Amino acid sequence: MARSIMIQGAGSNVGKSMIVAGLARACSNRGLNVAPFKPQNMSNNAAVTVDGGEIGRAQALQALAARKPAHTDMNPVLLKPETDTGAQVIVQGKRFATLRARDYAARKPRLLKATLESFHRLGRDTDIVLVEGAGSPAEINLRAGDIANMGFAEAAGVPVILVGDIDRGGVIAQIVGTQALLEPEDARRIKGFAINKFRGDVSLFDEGLAEIERRTCWPSLGVLPWFGDAWRLPAEDVMDLKNRPGGRFRVAVPRLGRIANFDDLDPLSGEPHVTVEIIEPGRPLPGDADLVLIPGSKSTIADLAHFRAQGWDIDLTAHIRRGGHVMGICGGYQMLGQTVADPEGIEGAPGEVAGLGHLDVSTVMLPEKHLSLTRATYRPTGGAVEGYEIHLGETTGPDCTRAWLDIGGRAEGAASANGRVRGCYLHGLFASDGFRARYLEELGAPSDLFFTDSVDQALDALAHHIEAHVDVDLLLKLAEPVGADA
Repeated sequence: MARSIMIQGAGSNVGKSMIVAGLARACSNRGLNVAPFKPQNMSNNAAVTVDGGEIGRAQALQALAARKPAHTDMNPVLLKPETDTGAQVIVQGKRFATLRARDYAARKPRLLKATLESFHRLGRDTDIVLVEGAGSPAEINLRAGDIANMGFAEAAGVPVILVGDIDRGGVIAQIVGTQALLEPEDARRIKGFAINKFRGDVSLFDEGLAEIERRTCWPSLGVLPWFGDAWRLPAEDVMDLKNRPGGRFRVAVPRLGRIANFDDLDPLSGEPHVTVEIIEPGRPLPGDADLVLIPGSKSTIADLAHFRAQGWDIDLTAHIRRGGHVMGICGGYQMLGQTVADPEGIEGAPGEVAGLGHLDVSTVMLPEKHLSLTRATYRPTGGAVEGYEIHLGETTGPDCTRAWLDIGGRAEGAASANGRVRGCYLHGLFASDGFRARYLEELGAPSDLFFTDSVDQALDALAHHIEAHVDVDLLLKLAEPVGADA
């Protein structure tokens, strides 16, 4: 019978996703059939699954760590923020509705049913299901109707390990304070705790560890030192989107307000001859950038207004005039065109706006979302490119006659007459080593990275790191059969 255990955090961004990925690889290395699971996630960084849906990028990485294809059951509820108060709700891989926060709360009982269905399906042919929480269970104002932390743990009968982040400071208060805030029945679900992101001599925290154990009566599963190779693993949270210094070839990436699927940057960040620089709002696009890469967006028209508000449209025109190159992916591709129309108000208020005008194409938003794992051909070389498509719009126009990708006989992408401005809908294309090497070569930069191998090696290193510092045997012993209390 499958067993399960849940990793919850004493706060957001404490490293839950990375720990679950490392545990998944460690369990797989032990010969266990393991599956990751996150009942509810909030992220605009999504991945397309083998069953034709979408889940959070972190769960796709965890599936890779578990050596399993990503499946929609691994993240049955995905919230993709479109505004400060509303989000697109994805249920079991498909668009369910766009809801404001208050309206979403009323739908949670129905969504809990979907999360439990997916959880139990995963458990049918799995030795262990590693469940990841979201945010913190100490957010007691969200406990009623909760499906992300203790609400799910209670409904599914899953024991919990609580993780604190010592790098931020105050980790003793994080752990002890969480216990103090929880209702007694929720606190009893927590079977132990772990500390993450320790820098320096771990023995210096021995007294702090003992004090947490004394005050909570929970056993410690260990203290994880800072994992220096974490940057090699694709990040999901926009908070983790940071500059990556490298070589002389400089890629400038404007940070859009609703940036989405920014895992496109990871292979470029890993290249030793490439520096990827995230341009924060209020800063100009650098005049000496070799490439400006405009990433995906969850709200293209809103992010286009944001782009202009920073003056980046003027900077981009100057960059092109100086002979610089531009790549737009998905929402970034749409922005580079002549117009973007959303007649049905799918991503915001209905309307049409002028694009940046660097490609002679126009985009119309359509209600049917295109989701697919995609194999393409890079037309200049005939080389294979793998990636995924996840978009609502349809883009057409004269510059599409200079498409530079071919997908099953269908032309994809567009290019300017001089070839310096390109766009396409294919996410993940830079993860294809052959394409990335040729594209960088065309722009004057060498490529020395085998990206997929580097991610796999980082997962193995993470698994070894966790095995060395966390009592994995105890964690597996604390796991309980799926459906034990359901």
